[in-house]
Amino acid sequence: MFGQLQDRFTKIFKIIKGHGKISENNISDAIRQIRIALLESDVNFKVVSKFIDNVKQKSLGLKVFESVTPGQQFIKLVLDELIIFLESDNSKINLNNNSSSVIVLAGLQGSGKTTTAAKIAGFLKKEFNKKVLLVGLDLRRPAASKQLKILAEHDNLNYYVEENSKDVFKVLNNGLNYANSSGLDTVILDTSGRLHIDDDLIDELKKIIEISKPSEILYVADGMTGQDAVNTSESFSDNFNITGCILTKMDGDAGGGAALSIKDVSGVPLKFITFGEKKSDIEYFNPERMARRILGLQDVLGFVEEVSKSININSIKNLEKQIKNDNFNLNNFRDQLEQMESMGSLAKMVKFLPNMKKLSNANLDQNQLISTKAVIDSMTNYEKENPDAIGGSRRKRIALGSGTSLQKVNQLLKQFKQMKLMMKKMKNQNFSKLPFKI
Repeated sequence: MFGQLQDRFTKIFKIIKGHGKISENNISDAIRQIRIALLESDVNFKVVSKFIDNVKQKSLGLKVFESVTPGQQFIKLVLDELIIFLESDNSKINLNNNSSSVIVLAGLQGSGKTTTAAKIAGFLKKEFNKKVLLVGLDLRRPAASKQLKILAEHDNLNYYVEENSKDVFKVLNNGLNYANSSGLDTVILDTSGRLHIDDDLIDELKKIIEISKPSEILYVADGMTGQDAVNTSESFSDNFNITGCILTKMDGDAGGGAALSIKDVSGVPLKFITFGEKKSDIEYFNPERMARRILGLQDVLGFVEEVSKSININSIKNLEKQIKNDNFNLNNFRDQLEQMESMGSLAKMVKFLPNMKKLSNANLDQNQLISTKAVIDSMTNYEKENPDAIGGSRRKRIALGSGTSLQKVNQLLKQFKQMKLMMKKMKNQNFSKLPFKI
């Protein structure tokens, strides 16, 4: 997520932190580099100008704290300004407490509306204990209703589709009646998309909204399309009372301009982002966490939340204890590999902790996991607890015993050392003297 933009900001901040004093010249150079980075990431040029002007104006009155370097202060200034750009009121999902809620999903074809509908249904079911019904109103795209049905059945969600129907308003009314008679309190309407905005799309959506009286009208935008998503969101908000936006496909590295532009251009809040194929790959849009990810700064809270989806609290407490006592060994490493299998990949975690990029190549598929565990299982307990004692002869014996190669053993020990070093740095990190956290 935001890989290219993160890399650019990391380089800019590295240079600015290297200056002992901040001058008008090096601030101007940093601001110029930020402008280029944002424009190359397809951020709307009006948004870039507004953002840069704000940063430039505030940097002129930068006060100096004795406990931090001027470079750190400039980074904090950019972070704060980015948060202001991304945050908005009414960013949480609006659900009726005393009656049923209807959520309309709108957007262009290919934006991921159907997949997003299933993800939101799973999110509301898990987080709010809602009884959700998915209604398939995309009768123009071939197999759209079948796709919604498959996603719903896979995730054990309620759904209503009429695969052979051509009357969208008949399906809508039947779906609403089904929800009411079945005691379902939340209805998500997956509407038709188009390759572009046209009169038919506008008229159909207006009537759907008039009939269903939704509590939310959410525009679903493909986060990889940049300015196209931004411009279309503006057109949708001009024609409908859009209450929020959802950015999809945010697991890609390219661009990122839509996330920075869409709220400012359309005037509606960002409510969700999605970033993978799993039903759990959806989260509330959090301005501070998103700003940290864009700038390549740590999002520790987001990391902990992602981990907690797959790891029980006892495992987290045990890992924390091992890190604090500097006792993290290969037994613990093996346990964490199994936990990571349920989470996904190390590459997925990089979006939260950019400093882990060196570990992203340690991405483990099922076969790699089996062979890695076999290597560790071929070690003696002394070797697992004292990895530094594993010399050349021991490594050859372990490779032979595990049925792998010496290269595999060396690779594993290198990955372990990288992870232990990263954890040691996290343990020793001390922000108590700073007036803010970076």
